[in-house]
Amino acid sequence: MRKLYECRDRLQAQMLQDDLSARHIKTVIQGDYLSGAAGELSAIQFPVLWIVEDGDYDRGRELIEQYLNEPVDAQGDWQCSQCGERVEGNFDICWKCLSPRD
Repeated sequence: MRKLYECRDRLQAQMLQDDLSARHIKTVIQGDYLSGAAGELSAIQFPVLWIVEDGDYDRGRELIEQYLNEPVDAQGDWQCSQCGERVEGNFDICWKCLSPRD
């Protein structure tokens, strides 16, 4: 297991984990509830996304870089190729069937 990315908050960690999971890359989130103890800790730690299979690390880093560098509203709405549902452009995963954008 290798550290893949330190997220800014729990929401970003979950979004990245869901995106990678849709591409069959297993990850775990650690430290996601430490912000609740911020007053007790000497330094705030943020949720960390860990890759389960070391062989998926390079592909995981590549996908995270793409995700982080893609402008939020650069793409228009899209239609899921699996279920045909209309999805807003700032989402990369279909809300209905969880298939990734083509």
